[in-house]
Formats: sequence, structure tokens, C-alpha cells
Amino acid sequence: MRLALRLSSLCLAVIAGLSVSLSGCMVVGPDYSRPPVQAPASYRETDPTARDLADLGDLAWWKQFGDPVLDALIAEAVASNYSVKVALANVEAASAILMQQRSALYPQVGYQGKGQHLNLSNQSEINGVQLGSAAPNSQTTYSLMLSASWELDLWGRIRRLSESAQANILANDAARRGVVLSLVGSVANAYIQLRSLDEQLAIARRTLGTYAESVRLFELQFKYGQISLLTLEQSRSQYEAAAAVIPQLENSIAVTENSLSALLGRNPGPIPRGKTLTELMRPAVPTGLPSQLLERRPDIDQAEQQLIAANALIGAAKALYFPSISLTGGLGASSNQLSNLISGGKITTALGAAITGPLFTGGLIAGQVNQAQAQQKAAMFNYLSVVQSAFADVNNALVGRIKLGEQVRAEKKRVDALSETLRLSTLRYDGGYSDYLSVLYAQQQLFPAELAYAQDLGQSLAAVVKVYLAMGGSWVDAAANP
Repeated sequence: MRLALRLSSLCLAVIAGLSVSLSGCMVVGPDYSRPPVQAPASYRETDPTARDLADLGDLAWWKQFGDPVLDALIAEAVASNYSVKVALANVEAASAILMQQRSALYPQVGYQGKGQHLNLSNQSEINGVQLGSAAPNSQTTYSLMLSASWELDLWGRIRRLSESAQANILANDAARRGVVLSLVGSVANAYIQLRSLDEQLAIARRTLGTYAESVRLFELQFKYGQISLLTLEQSRSQYEAAAAVIPQLENSIAVTENSLSALLGRNPGPIPRGKTLTELMRPAVPTGLPSQLLERRPDIDQAEQQLIAANALIGAAKALYFPSISLTGGLGASSNQLSNLISGGKITTALGAAITGPLFTGGLIAGQVNQAQAQQKAAMFNYLSVVQSAFADVNNALVGRIKLGEQVRAEKKRVDALSETLRLSTLRYDGGYSDYLSVLYAQQQLFPAELAYAQDLGQSLAAVVKVYLAMGGSWVDAAANP
């Protein structure tokens, strides 16, 4: 028995060595090379205050806002958001597929045990007359078999399938990083929007308090005949207009808080606040060469890995044209007694080889090759499209940030001018040089201007976030901390 085991081990070793030596013979199909990309020399708009990504350290850009509450919310979102968990599970599933593909490179070893008990009767019957003894003849057999099989990967079919599976893992990981990129940006934008709405609500409540005081004073003046009913009703109308804005803003705040709670993986509820909108620091604007996007953006990486996976499948399909060689080996024992199966049973060993190949398939393999080539072509065009869209995203983000900055500066000047207009109109009204309509008109102009300024200020901060999202970068891995 020991001799048989040694012989079997030697046979398996021979099979293994032969497979390793032959499997390196040839790998059919095209090797991957990145398609040429016509990257622009520079972006359409440049910001003189922009800093190179290398100078910024490229990590945790959201900390430049200087708000620990925002930092904590982003960390919670990355740890608890269900979309990130789904993306991570997809990476694990892709890794399991690669494990399955690579298993074909190794011998498949199995076993089988069987026990059988037969009753063979000596009794026979002719024309209804029973002959012979009715005593049964019993027979019991036990067997145990170890088997090994190995497909020689002579043409690289299994290696191409493994290459495709490996690229799919990286594509799924790039998709995971894309989810993290989008999540961090969404949390930052939602928080900025929340603080912008808080600022607008504070403006509305402050304005409402001012209008309420005006209504109270005008009611006293009307009571003693100092002003007309028209002036009093104009003041009341202005008060109610400001009062109607407050529930709209409170509703928007609640909706934004609920949306942010979902990003955090929480049930709907209140969100803690840190710095006010005007206290948030403005992050530096990143810049870099357009060609750097090819290495930085997760969506580009995902599209390229999908192209690599599709390219490898061409080789796997072409390998079907060539013969497949399989080696098999077996070691077994059988005995009438279970106790003697190992020590005293009959030993059988077997070695074999099989070769199979196509002669006529009616276009089956050609169709598979054509399908793989078409899928590779589609993946290549998708990659080029994603790259082109990335260039557009960065240009749009840079232009948007510059123009929003100009808009915010103009809105600030407008608010300052209207505030001075209101002050002067009030002085003229108090001095009896003009009626209340001039004050009313100035107030009606100032209130929406202040709301617009707070809204645009939040959008200008969000525009910087959009630039970072468009640029991509290694900060995604720092945030995800997989």
C-alpha cells in the first residue's frame, strides 16, 4: 500500500511538472496596450490662484474648510453608507470569481468512497416451477478512490480568463472608489447647502424682526393720526412677505438634513452644525495637466480595466481553436471487509491523458471570437468617451468656480449698495424729506439680495468641491481607508 501511495505521488508530481513546463508554451490573443488619447495641452480656463495638486498634498481636501463637524460627517458617511458597502461587496465577489478562474491552473484532486451490499439468490423458476435453493448468496464490497485531473493551459486560455477576472476586480475597485468620490462630494455639498440655508433663514428671521418693529411703530403712529392707513398696510404686507419665506426655508432645511442623514447611513433626523457659512474657509483650487486625469479619476480607471478584461477574453476565445490536453491520475483500493480496505485491499492505479479539439463547429468558435472582439471595441470606445467627458468635467468645474466667484463678488457689492440705500432712505423719511415708499422700496430690494448672496456664497464653495471631484486623486483611497 505504501508503495502504491509513493507511486501515485510520483505520478502526480510528474503531471504537475509536465503541466508547468508546457503551460508556458504560448498565450494566444492580443496583449493589452492603452489606446492613444489626444489630451489637450491645458485646460480652457486657468485660475491664477490655483495650486498644483502635488503642492496640496492631495489628501483630505475637505479639511481645508476648517470645520471638524464636516470632517466627522464625511468619516461617518464613508464608514456607514450602504452604497459604499455594496461596492465593497462587489469587489469581494469579483475576487471570488478570480479565485475560481485560477483554480483551473492547478490539479483538481478528489475522492470517492463507496460501499455496496448485494443479495444474489440461487433460486430459479421455469414454467412456474421453482428450482434449487432459496438461500441468498450475499456479497459486500467497499472501495475508496483518489483522483486527480489537470488541464494543460498550453494556449493560455485559463490565463486569459484569469487576466480578465483580475481586471474585473480592479474595475470593481475603481467603481468603489468612484462611489467614495461621489459620496464625499455629496456630503460636503449637502453640508454647505445646509449652512447656506441656515444663513438665509437667519437673514429672513432678522429681517422679519425688523419689519415687525416697523409694523408696531406704524400702528402707534396710525393710532395717533401721524401716518395714513396706506402706509400701515404697506408695512404689514412687507412683513407677511418676509414671514412667508421662513417656512419655505425651514422645509428646505429639513429636506436637506434628511438627505444628508441618508448619506450617513442614518434614519432621517437633525444634523449637527459647526462653522457658519461665512466662517467656512475656502479650499485652495487644485490644478494640473489634463494628462494626469488618466491616472487620477476612478471612472477612467474603471473604463480602462473593463477594456483590459474585454481584451483578455479575445485570447480566451481564440484558444478554443486549439486542442485541449488533460492529464488524469487515480489511486484506489477495494476490499470485501471495511477494516481491510487500506491495509489488505486490492490496490489500483491509473494514469491517462486525453486530447480534444474542434474539427467543424459550424462557426461556433468564430462567433465567440467575433463577439469578444466587438466587446473589446465597445469597451475601447467607452474608455475614450469617459476620458473625453473627464476633460469636459474639469473645464466646466474650473469655469464654474471662476464665474461663481465673480458672481459672489458682484452680489456682495450689490448688498452693500442696497444697505446704504436703505440707510439713506430711512434718514430722509425720518427727517420728513420723503415718504415711506422710498424706504419700503429699499427694503424690498435688500431682502432678496441678501438671500441671493447667501445662496451664491454656498454655491461658490460647492464649486470648489466640484473641481476636486472632477480632478479625482489619491484622496479617494485616503477617505475610503479600505
